Amino acid sequence: MPSLEELQKIPILREASPEILGIIQKHAEEAIYAPDEAMITFGQPSTFLGVIIEGQAEMRTPASWGEPRCLEVLNAGDFFGEISLLTNEPNTFNLIATRPTRALLIPAVVFEMWVTGDPKAMRIFSQSLARRTAVIERDRLEREELAQSGQDPDDPYGLKLISARPTKILVLNVRHSSLKYHLFDTANELNNVEGLVENIGQDSATLYHTTGKGQKTLSVKGLDHRHIIEKALELLMDPEVGVIKDKREISAVGHRVVHGGERYSNAVIIDQQVLEEIRKASYLAPIHNVWNILGIEVAMELLPEVPHVAAFDTAFHQTMPEYAFRYAIPEELYTEDKIRRYGFHGLSHQYAGLQAAAYLKRPFSRLKMITCHLGTGSSICAIDHGRSIDTSMGLTPLEGLIMCTRSGDIDPAVVTYLMKHKGMSPDEIETMLNMESGLKALSGTSGDMRDVAAAANSGDRRAMMAAQAFAYRVRKYIGAYFAALGGLDALVFTGGIGENSAGIRALACQGLWHLGILIDEVRNRQVDVSRNGVYDISDPHSKVKVLVVHSNPARMIARETLRVLGYRDISEMMRRQKRPIPIAVSAHHVHLSPEHVEALFGEGYKLTPAFELSQPGQYACEETVTLVGPRREIPRVRVLGPPRGETQVEISRTEEFQLGINAPVRMSGDLEGTPGLIIRGPKGEVKLDKGVIIAHRHIHMSPEDALLFGLKDKDVVMVRVEGDRELIFGDVIVRVHPNFRLEMHVDTDEGNAAQLGPNAIGYLEGIQRRGANE
Repeated sequence: MPSLEELQKIPILREASPEILGIIQKHAEEAIYAPDEAMITFGQPSTFLGVIIEGQAEMRTPASWGEPRCLEVLNAGDFFGEISLLTNEPNTFNLIATRPTRALLIPAVVFEMWVTGDPKAMRIFSQSLARRTAVIERDRLEREELAQSGQDPDDPYGLKLISARPTKILVLNVRHSSLKYHLFDTANELNNVEGLVENIGQDSATLYHTTGKGQKTLSVKGLDHRHIIEKALELLMDPEVGVIKDKREISAVGHRVVHGGERYSNAVIIDQQVLEEIRKASYLAPIHNVWNILGIEVAMELLPEVPHVAAFDTAFHQTMPEYAFRYAIPEELYTEDKIRRYGFHGLSHQYAGLQAAAYLKRPFSRLKMITCHLGTGSSICAIDHGRSIDTSMGLTPLEGLIMCTRSGDIDPAVVTYLMKHKGMSPDEIETMLNMESGLKALSGTSGDMRDVAAAANSGDRRAMMAAQAFAYRVRKYIGAYFAALGGLDALVFTGGIGENSAGIRALACQGLWHLGILIDEVRNRQVDVSRNGVYDISDPHSKVKVLVVHSNPARMIARETLRVLGYRDISEMMRRQKRPIPIAVSAHHVHLSPEHVEALFGEGYKLTPAFELSQPGQYACEETVTLVGPRREIPRVRVLGPPRGETQVEISRTEEFQLGINAPVRMSGDLEGTPGLIIRGPKGEVKLDKGVIIAHRHIHMSPEDALLFGLKDKDVVMVRVEGDRELIFGDVIVRVHPNFRLEMHVDTDEGNAAQLGPNAIGYLEGIQRRGANE
């Protein structure tokens, strides 16, 4: 049992009276818990207040609610059991030791005596009760939201391609020397077709056509891309291996387009304007977009009656913040030439993330993920609550990881060295870095990881080093993105190497246990994604789920095509209506909990309304506070009322820098994993552990407004702002409530960038997706 001096060092006991400390020392007990042992059990009442002396434990949801989730991590000095003791209700979570843990157990009768006679202690425990209850309630609502969303719980993101009416979607991925095509039949997956053409333009050019009826292989020597697409359509109608009788059965065509520039953050129906925009972006991907455009033009000529949809590899990464996508080079190279980081493999990263979220039975919009697409081209993506916030590829697919024949990250001075001292031309250097580098250069044998692994297993030193270098670069990016995300729920491997190389996965995860990443070596060697497309290789003690997901970008393109077509009529109706939406620029502000109102302004204090806000029942207060960050302070930040259950601070990107913190873009109330700061008031300070966000741009609507627009709560739309500087705001979330008044909110940085005046209005341009769970 700790001495009185030791008890006084425990934070919650520092200000306890000597009498209470003496009673605690006399009646409390110590308990030792082994890793994975329950310290509190769901459904059972607490008979003590526990205080962790040393060790660590996790507050987890019960298995009966679905996949257990960690709600909070408790360390030395943290207490537990107060919820049950204060409410006289059974515990609503499990508390599981994650390390050998020693705890002080204070009997319920002593706890009651303590809080009855110590108002400050009662306030601390009441605040903890409110905070933890809010966390548990938010988890419950998330689960209900997913269950009641009308989505198939086994396919919440539409990846099974189920449509209201039978639809046949042709997907084309046209490249310089290869072409892939797929046909997806939403009425019968047995009719799905997969086609591959390799070595176009060479004598060895071959077409492989695979259906449920069998495979057909034929030479396409001497055929160009146009005639190969014609041949693919013929095979789709072939009596032996075809699945359609007439090409008019094809409902739509989805096209993979590598580069959409800054304009496109989602898939779009192709018209002449879209085609022209893709052409404009071609200088950013000259070896890709030109062939994508050729495929679009040929397909539109051969199938003129059906809609064609462009799905962009860069679109998913358009949510990256500016500080993540900008290069530190002169400003005009960005403003005039659009030289910046765009990222690629977006379709694969998004697909893998959605598949992982569906497997975990958690909303994509509530997870922190790192997805590793490892294949011929390799990239890693950091995904925060459904948004790509960073990715390893840059202006081109050359940046980032070591790849099969691409160098990945190198010092730019290497390029000038090769020009000055080796006499190499820009074209020669580009060819070397793209085709003669990577694993091929390091191993001295091949760029194929299977060949490299075989050579390494035979003792080839260069092959060993090549595999180690590849995995080291992956591990380094995982660590960097863990830091960028501020934590992690899931690490996902996908792509040919990601799915099939147990050795690379093991090397990439080696030594990451301190980040909560631990794989089961047996399961890692037994990966099988054939049943449901996802395989869990996590060790039971891993805090982070480590998953292997089968890559299927063609299915993702088909899914995006279905969604865009489904939104076509409603988007057209929005544009025809042209109903104005007022736009308000929302300055920094603070929402306070009742406890924090008292802590900042005095016991029993009530906020003073200054003027009403546009949303009924909400008001700006006379009171202001000072935000104190690690770097600077921001004074006179207005408090908004009425008080809320949990304190929340909303700032802009500029203020984020001034304060010295990294705040994520979140919807109001989504505060888990966000940074904190100090709020200073006239009567005291409050130190927040979390609660600082950059508010996601959104539109408030009444149910009547939503009905007129054909929208629902949490739909995501695009809003066009007309004027001298016309632009389109994407990823605008719709919030519907009977008390809301029609108004769009953007932060000050967005308002300044768009040069919005005091009476700015916008118009709905289209719908991006239904529901914000992804």
